[in-house]
Amino acid sequence: MTQGSGPSVSAYMHRQLEIVPENAAAFDAAVRMRDRRVGCVFVESLNREARDCRIGGIITETDVIGKVLAQGRDPEVVTAGRIMSRPLLTIAPDRPMIDAGHLMERHHVRHLGVSDGDEIVGVISVRDLARHFFEAPSGPVEALNDVYRPLGVLMQKQLETIDAGAPAAAAATRMAERRIGSLFVVEAGEIVGIVTETDLVRKAVAGGPDPGSQRVGALLSSPLLDIDLNRSVRDACDVMAKHQVRHLTVRDQSAVVGVISSRDLVRMITARDRPDFLRRTAEERTERRL
Repeated sequence: MTQGSGPSVSAYMHRQLEIVPENAAAFDAAVRMRDRRVGCVFVESLNREARDCRIGGIITETDVIGKVLAQGRDPEVVTAGRIMSRPLLTIAPDRPMIDAGHLMERHHVRHLGVSDGDEIVGVISVRDLARHFFEAPSGPVEALNDVYRPLGVLMQKQLETIDAGAPAAAAATRMAERRIGSLFVVEAGEIVGIVTETDLVRKAVAGGPDPGSQRVGALLSSPLLDIDLNRSVRDACDVMAKHQVRHLTVRDQSAVVGVISSRDLVRMITARDRPDFLRRTAEERTERRL
């Protein structure tokens, strides 16, 4: 089979899987994400007739936000089996990392299961992809060093905001509707912090009773982690990796001008590689027919 160049998925995947049963509460899944500091858990489904138990789906922070918090459902009542995403999107461990990026972008997800035959042997995330691209000694990230203000090319310039006094459910609804992972938090007309899907899952859903009514101001991350517009993409990567975050505020002097995420970088790289990806895919289909 024709393969792309560079390291394979197996070099970056995480082999330690966090798994909950399908009858576990969404609250338990959120607590597991918080305690393990991960962005997803797998869901194990039981087929009683076949006497078989296997991974049947995945719950991500996005699932918890969109299917529980934004809809006002009680996380201690709704079960993992009701909110998990399925069928599980997977990739083989010998595939090149860039192909994982294409799959994530095509399906608008941040995690893929890694499958070896019928067995799930690992998980790969958009953060792992970003780390791979950052670590590559040459390639699109390095090429961006020659671009004037490369962060301006990658960042999202439209700032989505929410009032500090708004309930967590309102933040969750906004994120789900706009398909975004963060909101800037405003108080008295000033940006005072940022609230992310991770904040909502770990601090609101996993934090106690009535998570939807908690105020955004009590959940935000502050002070803002920011980076100057004139810094390099590699500098942005270093800051995100050091603080284990997916989002950075971009400033031009003292003004907030945008936000950059690890997904923005992956999206740019996969867009640039798309012609090669389509060529590889066509070659592989031809090889299978021969």
